[in-house]
Amino acid sequence: MDIYVVQPGDTIYSIADQYDIPFTKLVQENGLINPFDLVTGQTIVITYPAQTHVVQEGDTLTSIIDEYGITLMQLLRNNAFLADRTFLYPGETLIIRYNTSGSISTNGYAYPYISQDTLKKTLPSLTYLSIFNYRLTEEGEIIAYGEDAEIIELSKYYGVVPLLMISTLTPTGELIPEIIYEILLNEEFQDQLLNNIIDILKSTGYMGMNVLFSNLNQTTQDLYINFLAKTSARFNTEGLFLFITINPNIEYVDNEISYEEINYSGISQMVNGIMFLQYEWGINYDPPAPVSSIALLRNFINYVVATTPSDKLFVGKPLIGYDWELPYIPNRSTAHAITLDSAIALARDVGVAIQFDETSQTPFFRYNVSFVGAPIEHIVWFIDARSINALDDLIDEYDLAGSGVWNIMIYYQQLWTMINSSYEITKVIPDSIG
Repeated sequence: MDIYVVQPGDTIYSIADQYDIPFTKLVQENGLINPFDLVTGQTIVITYPAQTHVVQEGDTLTSIIDEYGITLMQLLRNNAFLADRTFLYPGETLIIRYNTSGSISTNGYAYPYISQDTLKKTLPSLTYLSIFNYRLTEEGEIIAYGEDAEIIELSKYYGVVPLLMISTLTPTGELIPEIIYEILLNEEFQDQLLNNIIDILKSTGYMGMNVLFSNLNQTTQDLYINFLAKTSARFNTEGLFLFITINPNIEYVDNEISYEEINYSGISQMVNGIMFLQYEWGINYDPPAPVSSIALLRNFINYVVATTPSDKLFVGKPLIGYDWELPYIPNRSTAHAITLDSAIALARDVGVAIQFDETSQTPFFRYNVSFVGAPIEHIVWFIDARSINALDDLIDEYDLAGSGVWNIMIYYQQLWTMINSSYEITKVIPDSIG
């Protein structure tokens, strides 16, 4: 796999000619929305399949997988456009195999109202699906945002473990500390909560839970570990999966990398996996900064793996960008989330080149808008193929379990092209797609 960075004067045709591949392949594998109007600094992924098949008249999915001795899951994973197809076009090329370098586990975060088209394209590439549909109230109730029966059933159909995602956050990501401490300090409350959770798991068909740990620090960690020990014992008895998602809050403080020193070794013994994820929401109140920083994350992972089995650790891939108005004013300024495709479209619309920060391995750009005749500066940080590749290199370097994608609500083809051309996806339950 190669990552090409668009240069001034490049076109989709010139890039295709440079690599001697059809331009339609570049468009398809990168999910390019405006392939004929590329942005300087935009990334294009080029893959090199190990085996392909040119569709012949009379070919079917069944005949193709029988011919090559592969599974339908593998064919769908390598050719996401087949997810919503009922027929094949003679002459089109299907990818049979890539020269993959090993296996990883993947977890996708989603709300239950994700579109069926997006879900069907994504599920072949997932091991777990954490469905963000439940939260705890101050009264101790567990509230569901929407119906989740269909997404649970479809996940299992594709051999993906559906995990109930539960947190104390509001739908907009606001933390309610009172609920956290009620859970951590009140054992009677904990017992009732676990009973309610297991009842929900059994009645809905979830196969486990992914708990979003908020406000985990050195002061609260013993309380969290006690609660986790009780939860783990109950889940082991019931044969359920148990994961936790943690925002490690890694940052620079006085030019030094700072994070909470937590007993991850003890936590890892009670769960199937720990997902480190800086989960992002629609509005960001923090100062302008890279959405993801490989420099910060590598330092943190190096600390964690010194005591914790690496095969239980997942790193997050935040599929999001933020647009800040400058200058940033503490307690007043906010940044609004944009999709990765929208970030590229914005750079195109305002006529600026995308730049790249080598330290964090993330792209950014600045632009101005006019307000009452005066220019107002903005800065946009997001991620691209180089950011994703840096995270994958980290997974390989430390032999981590895999990645958690926040979130999969909007299908981002470039990410899945990179994952599927590099790795086999671990499936821990059988699928039913045939």
